[in-house]
Amino acid sequence: MPFPSSSLAALGAAVFAATVHAATPAAPRMYVGYAGSWNTSIADLVPANIPNYFTHVNLAFARPDTRYVKGSHAFDQSVAGFEFVEGASTSNGQRLLTPQQAQALRSNIAALKARGTQVWLSVGGWAYSRGSEWANFDAARVVDLAQDLGASGVDIDWEAEGSRCNKLDAASFGCNTDGQIVGIIDRLHDEIGARGARLGISVAGWSTGAYYVRGTPFEEGKVQSGSPFGGVMYTVVKTRASKLSHVNLMSYDGGDTYDPREGYESYRAIFPGPINVGMEIAPEGAGDATLRIPAHGVAPDADMLTGRNNVATPYYNVETLVNYVKAKGKPNDGFMLWQIWKQRVHQPAPAGAATENSAGQFVCRNLPLKGDCRQTIPALPKLQ
Repeated sequence: MPFPSSSLAALGAAVFAATVHAATPAAPRMYVGYAGSWNTSIADLVPANIPNYFTHVNLAFARPDTRYVKGSHAFDQSVAGFEFVEGASTSNGQRLLTPQQAQALRSNIAALKARGTQVWLSVGGWAYSRGSEWANFDAARVVDLAQDLGASGVDIDWEAEGSRCNKLDAASFGCNTDGQIVGIIDRLHDEIGARGARLGISVAGWSTGAYYVRGTPFEEGKVQSGSPFGGVMYTVVKTRASKLSHVNLMSYDGGDTYDPREGYESYRAIFPGPINVGMEIAPEGAGDATLRIPAHGVAPDADMLTGRNNVATPYYNVETLVNYVKAKGKPNDGFMLWQIWKQRVHQPAPAGAATENSAGQFVCRNLPLKGDCRQTIPALPKLQ
């Protein structure tokens, strides 16, 4: 159960849950950007480099099994997990941040918060989900790290391998990894509550993470099939919804048959809070889909949930997604970008594709978002 059974404990837990949500008030619409730390500098995280229509910046990634010690400000890769050039692991050994560099990181986070952009600590990611990192998740040290950074919350990007789901109906649905991810959220929530910390909790929801429940529009064969992560987020999002501030939906890397609108609906069926629909600037990490801007007149809810695993390319564009969220979503649903530095640290977007700036500015103008929609992410050099 999410909360203890006694009425007093239940009341206390409910009060804390409300406090967590109150501590990180959601704007009418969120725009969350993941800021990868690899090939970048701590000096890049200044407000001038991140448009003010970003409501949240998720600092990626911290190690789930971090051995961070409160007050140490050891924000390097070997301890915290961040890969900024100032503290990256290299072929010549581990670089360590100087006290001045560690303070600069804290100051940049404080400056973003002061101008209205929350900074969240994102834990995990693909690289830190390949081994025993999540089995050794340390909630206390993660909270220590978040507090020392001055973060507003902790984002759990759990991408564990080896998940298998039974694909039964809602009453019996389950996956072999449910215990791990539910335990992560419970331990983190309890640690935050025990300290009275003002930290929210979000999860990065895998694209098909709420699929494959029999008897729903999202059962296998009716929507994209073959995903190794189908259904893996269903139990935790459904049963721990009260502990989550919002879901950042990784509605990409699903190939040309994946429809982000159907991904959104699968999470909306089990989660009452804000959902941020994710956009990835091409080339994507998997599936070869290319995010573009214009809808070319396609209706925002055309050809959805038909029971066919149809090609979704006509609907895989920023305009369709924005129009769909406005028409069918909740007033506090928003968008998420993977990632703020995508072209800088990976490959340039192909011709005709959306970019970090064109996607963000379209969302800002048309959702709309608060802030100056003319602002841009500057072209910064890739660092090694």
